[in-house]
Amino acid sequence: MDLPKNAFKAALKEGRRQIGYWCSIRDSATVEMLANCGYDWLLLDTEHAPMGGTDTLPLMQAAAPYPVSCIVRPAWNDTVEIKKILDCGAQTVLVPYVQNAEEAERAVAAMHYPPRGVRGVAGATRASRYGTVKDYAKRASEEICLLVQVETVAALDQIEAIAAVDGVDGIFIGPADLAASMGYPGESSHPEVRKAVVDAIKRIRAAGQPPGFLSLDMSFCREVAEAGGQFIAVGVDNASLRQAAVTRREEWR
Repeated sequence: MDLPKNAFKAALKEGRRQIGYWCSIRDSATVEMLANCGYDWLLLDTEHAPMGGTDTLPLMQAAAPYPVSCIVRPAWNDTVEIKKILDCGAQTVLVPYVQNAEEAERAVAAMHYPPRGVRGVAGATRASRYGTVKDYAKRASEEICLLVQVETVAALDQIEAIAAVDGVDGIFIGPADLAASMGYPGESSHPEVRKAVVDAIKRIRAAGQPPGFLSLDMSFCREVAEAGGQFIAVGVDNASLRQAAVTRREEWR
């Protein structure tokens, strides 16, 4: 069997905008339904959702029949956790809270087998299609995609250094933690936060990396898109479900 292609990574290289959706509900039927909604990518979140890295395996299996890429966010920049996520079949990983080039380099090392990195080698995992992908250990890096998340004032100062790290394929701006870092907790769309995010998006582009972003504020998303945002998440599953339920309740009151 040939190495599965990473459509998301290819799109980033080609400069095509990719619109995504955030998944925090640990349910394969929900992910399967969302996979059939026409988004380019789904983010399976193990940082701020009640699921672990290995819980993403059935979720990726549920999405597999559909033309959508799955990205997995580990809870931390942890080599062991990233190893398990990759073995479960993730090809794109979004590592949170990367503060500088050194931490970006550590994430790169976790994503790749020796001699480039420190990823542990296993045989019959879903990543290698249970041992059927010829020369998987030698070729895995071809389709591996690392996104790092910049989400503090200190990290914004390091954008150019992080972008220069070989093996980083994109930089994602997390507005919620950034807002808290700036002194505006819970105010992700504060004017000063918006200004900082848009400036960061432009700097990421200028540094030669595709920028990413998530917000439920569509005017903010459009502003980021106009600034050059390339992979943008425009919804979160549990937020959408609650909003729809509340809206329907209000219609019938």
